[in-house]
Amino acid sequence: MTDLIAKAAMDQRLLKILNPMIEGLGYEVVRLRLMSGNTPTLQIMAQKPDGTMEVDGCAEISTAVSALMDVEDPIIEAYTLEVSSPGIDRPLTRLKDFDQWIGYVAKIETEQLIDGRRRFKGDLAGTDGDEVLITIEEGTIGLKFDWLADAKLILTDDLIRAVLKGRKDAGQIDETQYDEVQTIVDGEED
Repeated sequence: MTDLIAKAAMDQRLLKILNPMIEGLGYEVVRLRLMSGNTPTLQIMAQKPDGTMEVDGCAEISTAVSALMDVEDPIIEAYTLEVSSPGIDRPLTRLKDFDQWIGYVAKIETEQLIDGRRRFKGDLAGTDGDEVLITIEEGTIGLKFDWLADAKLILTDDLIRAVLKGRKDAGQIDETQYDEVQTIVDGEED
């Protein structure tokens, strides 16, 4: 299967080094990228298995990654380390992500043309074996996970509501915060 978590060879090498330690801390790597620039940036998106991530978790991963990178030293030049949650409009990098977010709008891009196109936008309909199912204008289609170049959720009111409700149910935000943001999302604010 194509690895959307770490695409480039260097990303895959870094994931091999860092993933066991990050998993040992109780987190999952959602995406890892070494991005070039004046100062390269090592971007790690991670979350707990339940899909949550707190600022303290990012700090914990950052500290551990920094220490391990100092020992392993796989990046020759100076770089910036950036650890974050995947966010609401998150990348979909694992087959299980497509099942977790059934019913939400996603944008999927394939490596090669499929019936004359590379980009597909529609409602996620889960998976069937190694295929990602997405309902587009023409109907529900299956795209082999190996064909995917990129996939991410699209920010919609429904997605925001679901994430907020999940945070409320998990006790991460209190009832008044949820109600205030829900009112804004629903467009009832003056």
